[in-house]
Amino acid sequence: MTLQRTFVTAARVLHQLRHDRRTIGLVIVLPCLLLSIVAWMFSGTPTLDHWGPMLVGMFPMLVMFLVTSVAMLRERQSGTLERLMTLPVGRADVVVGYALAFALLATVQGLVLVGFTTWVLGMDVAGSLGLVVLVAVLDAVLGSALGLGASALARTEFQAVQLMPAVIFPQLLVCGILMPRADLPQVLEWFSRAMPLTYGIEAMQHLALGAGWADVRGAIGAIALFVVGAIVLGVVTLRRRTP
Repeated sequence: MTLQRTFVTAARVLHQLRHDRRTIGLVIVLPCLLLSIVAWMFSGTPTLDHWGPMLVGMFPMLVMFLVTSVAMLRERQSGTLERLMTLPVGRADVVVGYALAFALLATVQGLVLVGFTTWVLGMDVAGSLGLVVLVAVLDAVLGSALGLGASALARTEFQAVQLMPAVIFPQLLVCGILMPRADLPQVLEWFSRAMPLTYGIEAMQHLALGAGWADVRGAIGAIALFVVGAIVLGVVTLRRRTP
């Protein structure tokens, strides 16, 4: 892996994304639209203040997982990835380059989403908005990294979409949104600790109640470790040739 090849890969992906208005719209507009529906449904209640930060941490991860896994498979099916791998480019250059490009997109997404829910929809967060943005961006980057790893297991875009329920839905059930994790059966509570989304939701729950950096740094560190692990998995499983 070299920094120059990694940055060239990231620049190429960003160039492609810049001309893909549907993907930009899906990444930036869809989470804002979903939060708008939630705010409309529960208008006049404190629901948005309580649940909004958790949804701000969850929606970017779901969207970025879907976009990244499909984008990588589109590259493979078009032959672009296979031609790229015939060059002196390492698998780490490709995966990390993709991760950097989508991390930049995730940063824009996090800033827009938090700004929209706070200043347009009126979500009131007792904790630091900067930390809310940080957790939202890390969750989005985590979704991108998981999408890169999942793309290695799928052969078609349809299969990549099918992987979403298997990778994401179990995390949604045990992450603490439906039920406090302390009330889960012991085995499911252990399972929830092994799932990355748990730590994103936990950090957002604390921030919604006014927690500071000292209260959420453990959860943020756990998310960062899961991001690194997912990128390493993506590097290891990336195939140089399409079967």
